[in-house]
Amino acid sequence: MERISAKLVSWASILEDKTRAQAVMTATMPFIHPHLALMPDAHLGLGATVGSVIPTLGAIIPAAVGVDIGCGMIAVRTSCTLDDLPADRRPLREAVERAVPLSAGAANQGVSREHTRERLDVLRAGADRAGFDPASYAGRWELQLGTLGSGNHFIEVTVDEEARVWLFLHSGSRGVGNKIAQRHIQVARDLCARWWIELPHRDLAYLVEGTPEFSAYVREMRWAQQYALLNREEMMDRVVACFADWLGVDDVQRVEEINCHHNYTEQERHFGKDVWLSRKGAIHAAAGVPGLVPGSMGTASYVVVGRGNRMSLDSAPHGAGRAYSRTAARKTFSREQLREAMAGIEYRDTDAFVDEIPAAYKDIDQVMADAADLVEVRHTLRQVVNVKGD
Repeated sequence: MERISAKLVSWASILEDKTRAQAVMTATMPFIHPHLALMPDAHLGLGATVGSVIPTLGAIIPAAVGVDIGCGMIAVRTSCTLDDLPADRRPLREAVERAVPLSAGAANQGVSREHTRERLDVLRAGADRAGFDPASYAGRWELQLGTLGSGNHFIEVTVDEEARVWLFLHSGSRGVGNKIAQRHIQVARDLCARWWIELPHRDLAYLVEGTPEFSAYVREMRWAQQYALLNREEMMDRVVACFADWLGVDDVQRVEEINCHHNYTEQERHFGKDVWLSRKGAIHAAAGVPGLVPGSMGTASYVVVGRGNRMSLDSAPHGAGRAYSRTAARKTFSREQLREAMAGIEYRDTDAFVDEIPAAYKDIDQVMADAADLVEVRHTLRQVVNVKGD
């Protein structure tokens, strides 16, 4: 751990100057308590650094929660082993691509599955309690439950060090969560401007606890976090069904399941005070809490358990963290290099994924070495099938 300032500590051995400067700026906000914690995968983000843990007293910075509210991971360890898998894995990848809409704006054609309808009922009831209509943000929110999105979101079949098969995916609250976030980021900017509050950056605009705007944000944010959690569950049900069909069995046993956010806010107690803790690209890693740390397509991912590091505010990294922006990655790497990196993994061979090449990310092994006092590694997962959206 490095103490960068009185209000900023860091576990990142690889830290770009602009990222460091952004984190230093965020840590100057007057309501930070006791300090901002930078995770090993930290990189430049909107307003606040991706890979940062931001404890605040009496306020929340919506942009520091992020625009993909509730984004996170789910993993299921099956009863299968690598030897149970057919050699031809393309049919499984294509089946998953048919079952789960993949692209940024993708939606289901309808709601035909019973488990989808049940989850939508839960979300409708939650929205009623929160006092808002999700359709006012995104008219297709119901049809996007069970959809992946693009960018670094993925679905994978992986195997651990004992050749046991895990199904693993990464996604969040889709269009409705993004719209909720964008709306409240703008509300915070408008309020700060109205109150003549001078901000170091407009994306550090905040909402003050006790105001109607703060309460509305918290209610809708929590709903979006639930949407993200159920979205991952919905996709995992479909992936498990595809996996069972591919194996030619009626069902696949789920031995273990972990579902965790890495873009969210919760009330927690740290250093003697109750704070709003925003983890923007970080997972909860209190002692004994299970978590998931993905690498990038073509590299390892990890099943971990938290060590409860007090200085990290019970947090740990959420992945490898970008080393190249998407634009820079496209200028730097080629489709042939992506093919080399994905050797032995079934994936859709397309130029669309060049900006997701493993070399565009930090070295996940270094990230995990930096996180050694934050989490204990339980399992190391290697991909055999990768599914992504354009």
